Amino acid sequence: MSSIRVGVLRGGPSLEHNVSLKTGESVLRNLPEYYSAKDIFINKEGEWHLDGKPAHHERIFRQIDVVFNALHGEYGEDGKVQQLLESFGVPYTGSGVLASALGMNKILARRAFKGAGLKVPSGFEIVLENENGLAETAKKIFRNMPPPWVIKYPSGGSSVGVSIARSFDDLANALEKVSAFSSKILVEEYIKGREATCGVIDEFRNQKHYALPIVEIIPPSKEKFFSYDAKYGGETRELCPANFDMAMKKEIERLAIMAHNSIGARHYSRSDFIVSKKGIYILEINTLPGLTAESLLPKALNAVGSSHRELLEHLITLALKKK
Repeated sequence: MSSIRVGVLRGGPSLEHNVSLKTGESVLRNLPEYYSAKDIFINKEGEWHLDGKPAHHERIFRQIDVVFNALHGEYGEDGKVQQLLESFGVPYTGSGVLASALGMNKILARRAFKGAGLKVPSGFEIVLENENGLAETAKKIFRNMPPPWVIKYPSGGSSVGVSIARSFDDLANALEKVSAFSSKILVEEYIKGREATCGVIDEFRNQKHYALPIVEIIPPSKEKFFSYDAKYGGETRELCPANFDMAMKKEIERLAIMAHNSIGARHYSRSDFIVSKKGIYILEINTLPGLTAESLLPKALNAVGSSHRELLEHLITLALKKK
């Protein structure tokens, strides 16, 4: 019997290209040997390669049985590559077209969370007309919401383009920074509290939705939140299992499963929360959690005696069953 050909899709044109390379490398390294691994690389210009050689995606799809999607950011995480794979009948790991699009767009995800009964920080969307409108936009935000503010690029992952602004000058700088990525900006109230994240895996260990142990995130003192630098700079403390009481842990797990279902996610996801005196607020959901050495999902897997290898095999099995 021939081995299953697994195409590991990585790289891509997004701002998370390098993170995707790391996740893809980790998948290729930990893929069980009874699979036949195929390295599918997309460069920043959007050109496809198979095992290091340029190739049209249609030809690549004829040489694989299933895709392990490690393509972080726009195109790989927003439903676009999922739609392409479905149009060619290629099974793939992770969420489908609609759930990926919802999860990647923080504004749409907020609506889904609120509709499911999850608490989200107060916030609103602003569209920048042009660079000259930054000052007016800052004034509008200042009038509508007291500081501090969280300024986000609605379709960014890995905390790309996220800033916390505590003064009008901070706000102007944050808007200038995020305008390099998008004219659409999400402004949210800053919720002071403890950062936590919880992964969910479908059909795992005899549970329909298995909540992994919670990871508490403690950024270095110079960082006020889990920024890109804090994520990948190696200075953040990550406690797993988290130092919450059992009732709080159970509640965060319940909310992570709610978030997973609210957007129709499948296979796996990871949701980020702030635990404050006012309650537990969801910040966002990741439908394609990172699997790098610095990533949080592998830490939670290790805490329950699981591994990269077990997760990869499980996700590929779900993809082939089209569950």
